Amino acid sequence: MTVDGELRSFTSGDGELAFRDLGSGDPVVLLHPGFLDHRFHDDHLPALAAAGHRVIAPDARGHGRSANGTRPFRWADDLAALLRHLGTGPAVLVGVSMGGAIATDTALEHPDLVRALVVCGAVTSEFTYTDPWAVDVQSAFLGALAAGDAERWLAEFLRFAPGPHRTFDQVDPQLLHRIGEMARHTLAKHAPGEVDHRVPVTDTRARIARVTVPVLVVNGALDSPDLLAEGAELARTVPHGRSRVIPDAAHYAPLERPEAFLAVLGDFLRGL
Repeated sequence: MTVDGELRSFTSGDGELAFRDLGSGDPVVLLHPGFLDHRFHDDHLPALAAAGHRVIAPDARGHGRSANGTRPFRWADDLAALLRHLGTGPAVLVGVSMGGAIATDTALEHPDLVRALVVCGAVTSEFTYTDPWAVDVQSAFLGALAAGDAERWLAEFLRFAPGPHRTFDQVDPQLLHRIGEMARHTLAKHAPGEVDHRVPVTDTRARIARVTVPVLVVNGALDSPDLLAEGAELARTVPHGRSRVIPDAAHYAPLERPEAFLAVLGDFLRGL
């Protein structure tokens, strides 16, 4: 294990996986959205550590400072390997967007490592948008990505920050800056047309009712309506689910309104 300031790296079977590890106590794992990295949780790590938790925030494979995949992999297996390497668990997994999907996948594939789930702006890894606005945004940024047009990709990708009900000038410019900085860094790790070695976790929607640990679904009130509906359905489907909505925030609610998110998360953690 190497150390770069507070950022450490775990030697996996396919390259180095980066993570931060702060505090002590009951473990909480913070999982970032797609194309971003552990810095998404910079506002959350010190607060949770100060509240008496061991807080682990990894960069998913292919993101931030973690290695790209060179052979078939699953993000849930990477997370399980890290937690077993650290000798920690079961942990509370807190995931945003792609990170939320990784959290649910891990609960299904490695239930011994999961104490509870908090998913924000996410349901399962098999969720697909149906809302026309979200479908248009996703199609536009994936098309730009396939064409190798980084600037157009970023412009389209950033539309998730204000969401379908606001314009860019209605959100804090610092929010857009932070998301853009992380996204540019991850995009620079990849080349157009490179092989995608990800292996999907299957039947997640059919199996999600088997998740028996407590589940909290948190969404920004201004996020895509189909994601809000699916999130509420997820909370109803699992045996011990509940849902909360953060007002005046969209897809990146924990970054846009960190104090509100930490209050919701803190209440949930204290109730475990």
